[in-house]
Amino acid sequence: MRILATALALLATTPALAQQAEWTGFHGDKMAQKYSHSTQITPENVGQLEKVWELHTGDVSNGKGDIPGTVWSATPIVANDTVYIGTPFYRVIALEPDTGRVKWTYDPQTLLKALTQPELKNRGVTYWAASDGSTGTCSKRIYLGTMTGQIHALDADTGELCQDFGEGGILDVNQWNRPDANFPLSQLQPPTVYKDTLLLGWAGKDWVDSKNPLGSVHAVDARTGELKWKFYSIPDDYPGKTGAANVWTAMSVDEANGLVYLPVSSPSPDFYGGDRKETIPYATSVTALNGDTGEVVWSRQLVYHDIWDYDINAAPTLIDIPKDGGTVPALVQTTKMGMYFVLNRLTGEPIFPIEDRPVPQSDVEGEASSPVQPFPTLPKAATTDEWSGVFKLADVASFGWCSRKAAELRSEGRYTPPSLQGSLAFPATAGGHQWGGGAVDPESGIFYINNSNVVQIYQLIERAEYDKLASGGSEAEGGLFPMNGAPYGFRLTNFLNPLGMPCWKPPFGQMSAIDLKTGETLWQEPFGQVQQWGFYMPESWGSPTIGGPVVTKTGLIFIGGSMDARVRALDAKTGAVLWKAQVDAPAVSIPAVFDYKGREYVLFTAGGNSIIKPQVGDQLVAFALPE
Repeated sequence: MRILATALALLATTPALAQQAEWTGFHGDKMAQKYSHSTQITPENVGQLEKVWELHTGDVSNGKGDIPGTVWSATPIVANDTVYIGTPFYRVIALEPDTGRVKWTYDPQTLLKALTQPELKNRGVTYWAASDGSTGTCSKRIYLGTMTGQIHALDADTGELCQDFGEGGILDVNQWNRPDANFPLSQLQPPTVYKDTLLLGWAGKDWVDSKNPLGSVHAVDARTGELKWKFYSIPDDYPGKTGAANVWTAMSVDEANGLVYLPVSSPSPDFYGGDRKETIPYATSVTALNGDTGEVVWSRQLVYHDIWDYDINAAPTLIDIPKDGGTVPALVQTTKMGMYFVLNRLTGEPIFPIEDRPVPQSDVEGEASSPVQPFPTLPKAATTDEWSGVFKLADVASFGWCSRKAAELRSEGRYTPPSLQGSLAFPATAGGHQWGGGAVDPESGIFYINNSNVVQIYQLIERAEYDKLASGGSEAEGGLFPMNGAPYGFRLTNFLNPLGMPCWKPPFGQMSAIDLKTGETLWQEPFGQVQQWGFYMPESWGSPTIGGPVVTKTGLIFIGGSMDARVRALDAKTGAVLWKAQVDAPAVSIPAVFDYKGREYVLFTAGGNSIIKPQVGDQLVAFALPE
């Protein structure tokens, strides 16, 4: 009987082992689907999940000492029978998937200074294996980027530098930067792999100066680091004063069709476009390139003349949508505006119609805002076109402060432009959707995505007045951003009352399911909980959310992302919470879901992000069913 039971158990676990043994990229796979074929954990047994191992890296800072604060948004990579993780101190740690025992570590001894960001940031590492099947040293590699703009190539088995890459295993991406650049091309997002090519975007500090390095993507040989091609989003001869429109987040890849997809950010300065009135077609766009040559195949601009910092901030999700007995090659591009652009990924043509609609116009001297903006007709945006109104509880608690403040501000719905008096921005740069993007079940064509409902105040400040305000101390901590070279500085604040309570009605965060076959929203539910002053707010309020979901073949959604530092499993049919567990800090990344030696694991990075809560951590934690 025991032999029979063992045989049945092996039969049950073998298919799962074959289905999802790896999780090789920031979004799980190159198509950014964040889908797990694993079948061991189901809606019926997910409540039994338990913590099976954890690792504390020690690479964490609250910013109160000599080291800047940390933001850890790294997806754990699972490949080569190993878990790989990058840290905010830019170390790499390789671990056994079932025990968390450390196999090796690598320390680049890089400068721990916030050169281009307010904090030390890391979104993980990249795994690459030679496409020709070659073996031996460095035939499998891990790539790590640093704030200073270097890519380190490591042997995946040993952690030793691959000497044939760059100079002694290190590629300096700054060699392609402008000579007059005001910052390095920070490599905070791990490279995207296309065949034997690495695609490198970069992060900068476009909120500081009007004139910045021009947005660029560099494609380099995965073995040598030699440049294959480069793409610029802004031409060298652009007559205005601008820069950025870079790709600071992950990209996605359709290797079968030889295409790579770039989510391109906004041009600088972020909130004033009076000195960049000429069209910049690739800015705030999703752009498809030939992966072998870098030539533009198609591009679709999703915000015209962006003055809201509406970076396209997540890799588009690629899916063949089931339709009429066949499939349509599609992508879903999420946005900070809470909108979804569903396009044919081979041509860029809309699968659901997109309309140019009139939007509010700027009253700021020198500005020339676009009279229209593109609106998808389907799917319905996760966020409404206007903020929900004053939250009565916050208003009463502050003796009417929220109502009085709202009456002082310009508020004309979606795309209300920044103003001198201050404008209510909803959705604002905080989202809507953030860099985690969505997850899709490729069999059903259902897309799952979390969003925030956050109202912020955008205020332009005339240069002389701004300089007086900024002279008193740290600008970013006071919500001040100089936009040097422009006639205005900028103040960004959350619409909170003096007690720190949101002045807008909940829910503050949600989870949605969308049928991509029809564009119908199947359900939308509050997601997460706000934790403040030692209390948990009602679940119906939801929470601002950063990080992305994973959906499984069995109908589960795994996600961290909320203020309360809990990780959750949701029922994909309804959005109901089926399991949750406390971790050390908000898990503001994407979990990894994989099988190893017949057991399915869900692995979270709990590192925190100051955007949603000043709580940081250094915990990597794995959950599984009891053995």
